[in-house]
Amino acid sequence: MNASGWAEIALTLALVVALAVPLGAYLARVWQGGTTWLDPVLRPVERLVCAGCGPGAGRSQGWLAYALSFLAFSGAGFVTLYLILRFQDVLPLNPQGFAGLSPHLAFNTAVSFVSNTNWQSYVPEQTVSTFSQMAGLTSHNFLSAAAGMALAAVVARAFAADRAEGLGNFWVDLTRISLYVLLPISLAIAVVYVALGEPQTLLANVSATTVEGGRQTIALFPTASQEAIKQLGTNGGGVFNANSAHPFENPNAWTNLIEIVSMNALSLACVVAFGRVVLARREARALAAVMVILVAAGAGAIYAAETQAPPALVAHGVDASVNMEGKEVRFGAPSTAAWAAATTGASDGGVNAMHDSLMPLGGGVAMFLMQLGEIAPGGVGSGLYGMVVMALIAVFVAGLMVGRTPEYLGKKVEAREIKFAMLAVLILPAAILGFSAAAAVLPVALKGLANGGPHGLSEILYAYTSAAANNGSAFAGLTANTPWWNTTLAIAMLLGRFAYAVPVLAIAGALAARPKLSASAGTFPTDGPLFVGLLIGVILIMGGLQFFPALALAPIVEHVQALQAVAAAR
Repeated sequence: MNASGWAEIALTLALVVALAVPLGAYLARVWQGGTTWLDPVLRPVERLVCAGCGPGAGRSQGWLAYALSFLAFSGAGFVTLYLILRFQDVLPLNPQGFAGLSPHLAFNTAVSFVSNTNWQSYVPEQTVSTFSQMAGLTSHNFLSAAAGMALAAVVARAFAADRAEGLGNFWVDLTRISLYVLLPISLAIAVVYVALGEPQTLLANVSATTVEGGRQTIALFPTASQEAIKQLGTNGGGVFNANSAHPFENPNAWTNLIEIVSMNALSLACVVAFGRVVLARREARALAAVMVILVAAGAGAIYAAETQAPPALVAHGVDASVNMEGKEVRFGAPSTAAWAAATTGASDGGVNAMHDSLMPLGGGVAMFLMQLGEIAPGGVGSGLYGMVVMALIAVFVAGLMVGRTPEYLGKKVEAREIKFAMLAVLILPAAILGFSAAAAVLPVALKGLANGGPHGLSEILYAYTSAAANNGSAFAGLTANTPWWNTTLAIAMLLGRFAYAVPVLAIAGALAARPKLSASAGTFPTDGPLFVGLLIGVILIMGGLQFFPALALAPIVEHVQALQAVAAAR
């Protein structure tokens, strides 16, 4: 650890915050249907798309109708993507000649990309055709991210409403977010990536002469366009198996910085937009402060762990004064820490294999950030509504402590909302603990592990944590392309996305129908340090629901065992 490393982490987070403010202001206008500088070009396209959605596309929907539209759209997207992957061998743009995916792998992959998880049980450059990447996976990188941001818009409108029945229209929200936010920003970022050296081509591969004089076939894809929305939409799931650790997806320090910032900026911008829509900017700043504190603490802990000498190297007398094992895409420990905290706190973004090479405590921190609920700053949209759920629980706890009916942003918080909030929050530990317990004892699951002991347990826990949190990163020692893992991980992804989102929409519907109240002398303040501390405490307790009961102290146990091995060797 040194001052320059801490400064690098701080600068990266500062850039995220600086970009989130103007992005949030722009996003608020999009959520509210306001005018933007892109209207002359995109407004006709918006009208055309909305007209194609049917006569009810402009009608405001209640929470149940909105939820059904969200589920129907996601279901249709799943079926379409499943068919594309199963039959990619007879579809165009398959210069590699790849066969269709197996039923269980196609099921897992379709669920993964529809749920914004982007888990990959396969080697992309050896499995998925160019058509499947572009028409299937990249399109869902846009649409699943837009759907998550649409739900965040609903939550914002619910707090802004005064005895309203409608929450907006899912199809209009999906269209506007895709057209006015994700598409133009991704296009601009993709052009920058191409200029910085990322390939963008329909060629299957090129042949190169190696230093030894041999021939090597190098896979190619339209990488830059996929990478742009992969990071911006907190998707993950790149065109190469190593994701952004691959030099084609992340060729230099500039692309590395842009990718870290882009995978966090839009998620934090949703909080800024929330504050503007609800007219509660100070309260929104408190939510943003919690997000930044959590991701900064995670990055700091990982940085501290990753700058320690690897015990295995010390035990064998190897010089470990500079620890570069597993350090993120050639850019050192500070970048590793920032990226690992960003990908696990911001719903992936795309460096999967790197996490298995973290020090045990570094891997444990990454896992715990996901188990907090992906809210630091979380996925685009999902991070905001996940944080709002935690805020509702926090004000409920505060109300019990002082004997007052809880309020948040001018809305009474009653038993109905807390029941739905707890239902949403308990989905994560139920999915993680249930599937991990089964996988830890069933031979069909255990044969996919490359490691036994504490690290084997970590691999199981990390896999189901990542799936249920819709993250998509993984410890690399797990062979997941089997019927057991593909099926159970897909179910965990479905629960983490949809069994969480529907209660959130129910909460929004109940709050929107309530009157908007003015703050009184007895209103618990939700814009200061006291609330920030309370909210962090609630989040840590909720994260502990799965971390400690699941014996996810395995990374700590592993670290202690490694240190004992060093002591014994000496």
